[in-house]
Amino acid sequence: MKANMNDRPTQIKRQLPDTNIYCLTAEEYSNGKTNIDVTKQMIAADIKIIQYREKEKPLQKKYEECVTIRSLTKEAGVTFIVNDNVDLAMAVEADGVHIGQDDLPIEAVRKLVGDKMIIGLSTHSPEQAEDAVKRGADYIGVGPIYRTFTKKDVCDPVGYEYLEYVVKHIDLPFVAIGGIKKDNVAEIVKRGATYVAMVTEIVGADNIGEKINEIREKMKKIKE
Repeated sequence: MKANMNDRPTQIKRQLPDTNIYCLTAEEYSNGKTNIDVTKQMIAADIKIIQYREKEKPLQKKYEECVTIRSLTKEAGVTFIVNDNVDLAMAVEADGVHIGQDDLPIEAVRKLVGDKMIIGLSTHSPEQAEDAVKRGADYIGVGPIYRTFTKKDVCDPVGYEYLEYVVKHIDLPFVAIGGIKKDNVAEIVKRGATYVAMVTEIVGADNIGEKINEIREKMKKIKE
């Protein structure tokens, strides 16, 4: 039986948009493109969710980039999520914040952002997914599905078993993430994933719009 969203402590108004690809920034893997350049190309390709994820930059630089990205996404009607930094998300009036298992607890984040922001939580096991539902997450990250090298402290791949568990038992939107590429995205979609996140496959592409179209075609064929 699926964990019920009615068990959540508070019904949150904000939701992820109805879409398919969840994009993240990662300048380290962008082959010389800035996060602003990448964001513009993602928006031009009709991406509806963009998460700002930068681990190493000074906070001032992150803030400056997020101010620009917030302006671009707001004008385009794109949902803007900030990774980890709750204070940064609040400062630029992002649509949401994505946190990890070792970040501030959901309850503390909710006190800070209220019902105005979406809260996403990375999960790696059925227990963490069930806990996320009970504690009021708006969506969860499910992964890493495959081995990934874009995060230094990432856990071992969870594979298809955890993905299939979430599809069957968790009544929350979820984003499949971790090592997903154009050539394996079909395996993720056929197992029930609606939102799929990719990092290096998209930001590292010579033509981001073209790559996104190719990925969407792969996803579309599975659903037909």
